[in-house]
Amino acid sequence: MASALSYVSKFKSFVILFVSPLLLLPLVILMPAKFVRCAYVIIIMAIYWCTDVIPVAVTSLMPVLLFPLFQILDSKEVCVQYMKDTNMLFLGSLIVAVAVERWNLHKRIALRTLLWVGAKPARNTATTAMMVPIVEAVLQQMEATNAASEASLGALELVDKGKAGQLPENQVTFEDLTMEKQEDRDKKNMCKAMNLCVCYAASIGGTATLTGTGPNVVLLGQMNELFPDSKDLVNFASWFGFAFPNMLLMLLLSWLWLQCIYMRFNFKKSCSCGIQSRNKEKAAYEVLQEEYKKLGPLSFAEVNVLVCFLLLIALWFSRDPGFMPGWVSIAWMEDKKMYASDATVAIFVAILLFIVPSRKPKFNFCTQTEEEMKTPFYPPPLLDWKATQEKVPWGIVLLLGGGFAVAKGCEASGLSEWMGKQMEPLSSVSPAAITLILSLLIAVTTECTSNVATTTLFLPIFASMSRSIGLNPLYVMLPCTLSASFAFMLPVATPPNAIVFAYGHLKVSDMAKTGLMMNVIGVLCVFLSVNTWGRVMFDLDHFPDWANVTHIKT
Repeated sequence: MASALSYVSKFKSFVILFVSPLLLLPLVILMPAKFVRCAYVIIIMAIYWCTDVIPVAVTSLMPVLLFPLFQILDSKEVCVQYMKDTNMLFLGSLIVAVAVERWNLHKRIALRTLLWVGAKPARNTATTAMMVPIVEAVLQQMEATNAASEASLGALELVDKGKAGQLPENQVTFEDLTMEKQEDRDKKNMCKAMNLCVCYAASIGGTATLTGTGPNVVLLGQMNELFPDSKDLVNFASWFGFAFPNMLLMLLLSWLWLQCIYMRFNFKKSCSCGIQSRNKEKAAYEVLQEEYKKLGPLSFAEVNVLVCFLLLIALWFSRDPGFMPGWVSIAWMEDKKMYASDATVAIFVAILLFIVPSRKPKFNFCTQTEEEMKTPFYPPPLLDWKATQEKVPWGIVLLLGGGFAVAKGCEASGLSEWMGKQMEPLSSVSPAAITLILSLLIAVTTECTSNVATTTLFLPIFASMSRSIGLNPLYVMLPCTLSASFAFMLPVATPPNAIVFAYGHLKVSDMAKTGLMMNVIGVLCVFLSVNTWGRVMFDLDHFPDWANVTHIKT
């Protein structure tokens, strides 16, 4: 009897979590009515709530996934009961980011990338700029590598100094001082370039994905609010197709600009093949290998997090790619109504992280000790609610919500429409010139204010203006959204700027003189992308039907 009870206790959570939904599934199959499907979801949630097999807060998110899945309500109708669909998308993405950080997957990818690229300074600058999601981890590893390689080469430097002692004393002193000053200058410039590279990459790289930075999420929310008939025109796949080439172009030009101002295009020195250079690279590579070995082999938890992350990306891209039917059209589209959105996918993967185990289940029941028999069969999940609650930046979610509330107030009161009409004289200006002027305005404004606040304030105004002059709203909203992320000049402009400024390698004047040109590069790249492939992707040359009327829900 005691043995039977121990087995029940051991498998209780596994049975409740996986078997109970399967046992109730015949209800939906035998009576496929909408109210039965709704009852199925409610019963499962009640079971999970009562047994606490997954955190109560996570169970509360299940309608966001299951109601669209069973075609009870579409994603936007469900999410609005919690928060806007856009905020839910952002929250799901943040939870996935917490899991990546918790299991050090970002650190492993950073070290593996550095080992693959090599330890040459010029290459490391480019690598750091490209590794946007793990840029902070890359910087930490680079600092550790430089310190360790200097220590490893101490003996070699002593030998070189001993040989130099054979020269006349005055000549040695003069050469040593000159070389020391030059090396000190080069080191300072390298530190400045690396630090600026990090914060610029964080700002530029975030523009490539819909959830990468706040202004992109604001644009999605404003499109849904101001133009509900736009029918998911801006989604993860369409935005990535538009913004990713722009990001690559900006990263390349930014790298060239940093090379020009700090490295003076000294490729000969950067790519030198001398004995000392090879020794430094070898020492740096050995330190990187040692750090990578400390992480140990790829753990079961890391593999599961990586699979969940890749699943998230794959589902986002394939949901409604635009150039071909996506998986949403198989069973989750009815009369052009899409039940599943990008937020549905984000919450699905977020819930998975609270279910997928962090360790392999043990099946050797016959050989287990008494203590092992007392432990549950199903291991702890990849995430628990306590860690998630502490790590998720809830302030950003509330900031987005506050921004949408302000935008709704401006729309309902007619303030946005009035301000848009004041810009009607711009109808005599070419659309390309309007794009350039407004992008510059946003780029200057965002240096002094929050990028989320800037887009929240200006996008409804620009939408009203574009309607009043018969211009496709996206022609103005796309470049202004991207330009809001180009705050490169001041330490207080963005959190990445403030973080790298705190390292102490940079002055305000360094950031200002470098950032001014970065703003110009950013605006010109956006101008190019909007007026080339952006025109084709979003049909920007025509005023769309969905922009004719602004729907205000009361």
